[in-house]
Amino acid sequence: MGATRVRDDATLSVAWTTKAGSPVPRLAGTSTTRKEPPRIMFGVHSFLGLFSRDIGIDLGTANTLVHVRDRGIVISEPSVVAMEAKTKRVLAVGAEAKRMVGRTPASIIAVRPLRDGVISDFDVTQQMIAYFVRKVHDRIGMVPRPRMLIGIPSGVTEVEKRAVRDAAMNAGARWAGLIEEPMAAAIGAGLPINEPTGSMIVDIGGGTTEVAVISLGGIVISRSIRVGGDEMDTDIVAYARREYNLFLGERSAEDIKISIGSASPGEWDTQRVTLRGRDLLTGLPRSVEVGGEQIREAIEPSVALIVETIKDTIEETPPELIADIMDQGIVLAGGGALLQGLDHRVAEATQMPVHVANDPLTCVVRGTGVVLEELDIMEEVLVADTYARPPR
Repeated sequence: MGATRVRDDATLSVAWTTKAGSPVPRLAGTSTTRKEPPRIMFGVHSFLGLFSRDIGIDLGTANTLVHVRDRGIVISEPSVVAMEAKTKRVLAVGAEAKRMVGRTPASIIAVRPLRDGVISDFDVTQQMIAYFVRKVHDRIGMVPRPRMLIGIPSGVTEVEKRAVRDAAMNAGARWAGLIEEPMAAAIGAGLPINEPTGSMIVDIGGGTTEVAVISLGGIVISRSIRVGGDEMDTDIVAYARREYNLFLGERSAEDIKISIGSASPGEWDTQRVTLRGRDLLTGLPRSVEVGGEQIREAIEPSVALIVETIKDTIEETPPELIADIMDQGIVLAGGGALLQGLDHRVAEATQMPVHVANDPLTCVVRGTGVVLEELDIMEEVLVADTYARPPR
């Protein structure tokens, strides 16, 4: 049997011919290792790459941001796709699709293809990425084949990582790299990640909260929980149902959280907002006026879990790095960092200085842009993948 298999391998180990009459190179030996694609394909990708722009993507549960090399952030839109229910044909993506949430007829569905920071609908995510790629290259007539760098949560599985990479490749990327979101957020926030000092970043997104301590270009310790802005919206919906028998939409809950949500007492407690929804007893529309204190009570479970995760991470951090963090402070990034009073709440719980990063919403995507510009010297911060092709 062994001799027969060797003969078969020798027969099969013939490389492609690039054109008629050219010499046919053969693979060395009789190994059955995976063959490389034809070199002409590399040439096509490289040629199309001349007309493509390197893209960094923060593929978030709530919002997707796109950074284009030498141009900065060009897209910041909700991660929502509207499509026909029967044919799955995409009708709208981003802000236009979000306006349809909760208002669509039976023939149209508006979906969020990412949940808790990972892909929940592969095909829709692929179409959403392809839409953003086309939008970036709208002035270029040729088929775009960009290099992509995508931020992912630090606690995802290998299967979830592969799903993100495959979605990017199927959407037209000629190379797709992954970077952990806390690392990208630290780079975008301007932290000295390559120095022999400890830096602590807390990235609070829509679906996940990432806490990481970074030193010498690597993550020393990290924690990831699937609690973020979306969970706070759910808390507000549950609070309205529990306290006022009022059925509130998630989008209305998000607007209320942004307007008067807080994590600690302050001057914002005097603000008032009106909850508008359906009365669960009568089935008729009803409105209730609430203050900042009630909304803080509503989102307290999620805020407490985030603060507890930060404290748990500090407990596991080596003492030398703790001393560095006490000097530099904890940096908050992501949309959740904009929650009023959260920095005071974390500072009180950890007894450390806490700073909110400049423009916290864009920290991750700005970090991907920095890495793409200096990919040769910052390649070690990427998520390792055995099957990835090297960037071209």
